[in-house]
Amino acid sequence: MVRELTSSATKQNDIELVVLDMAGTTVADGGLVEQAFDAAARHLGVEPGTPDHAEKLAHVRATMGESKISVFRQLFGTEEAARRANAVFEKAYGELVDGGLVAPVPGARKAVEALQAAGLTVVLSTGFARVTQDAILAALGWQDLVPLTLCPADAGGRGRPYPDLVLAALLRTGATDAVQRVAVAGDTSYDMLSGRRAGASVVAGVLTGAHDKDQLTAAGATHVLGSVAELPALLGVTGDGRPA
Repeated sequence: MVRELTSSATKQNDIELVVLDMAGTTVADGGLVEQAFDAAARHLGVEPGTPDHAEKLAHVRATMGESKISVFRQLFGTEEAARRANAVFEKAYGELVDGGLVAPVPGARKAVEALQAAGLTVVLSTGFARVTQDAILAALGWQDLVPLTLCPADAGGRGRPYPDLVLAALLRTGATDAVQRVAVAGDTSYDMLSGRRAGASVVAGVLTGAHDKDQLTAAGATHVLGSVAELPALLGVTGDGRPA
């Protein structure tokens, strides 16, 4: 069920560009982020079961959606340590992906195809590095699903909660001349903050990932959806891509 939380001067069916998060929104990874974090933490001497590990894991959970290298900078203090942790994290996550432990969120591909059939441009974005994003896309067979995929390095290195990924999607696709005609969907509070800061008129939280309704609404969600499968209807698009 769709819950509309704020009003907007732009009608939802005026949207021309849709920026979708991946893990937790269009992609179900079954908690692989935490498994990969464990590998990175152990590499830097943080053992599971210790108070230090519990504190760092709580921070990882709270910052889901943020650029991973940024999270590791916060956790480990120095650039060198953050880069070491991030390299181990990305390698571990990529190996888990290659092991077949990711799948599309039910209805995600159909939603993307319906939006594109209706003439909207869809971009997939992530807080992971490019190599990990490409591994996920390959595992799902999504390499050609959308015209553009973005990671923080594609937006000057700043991921969420900054607006850069959303604005990079607008600039690189040329899909619209107004930020008010952009819709953003994600499963974390940082996705919501990024969309709001970019000026998107639809910032939809989905309940298939890291954060719950209260966290999403507190971060500025204009709508809360059960999953991304509900997004086409919200934007006035039917399952076959026709206007509703």
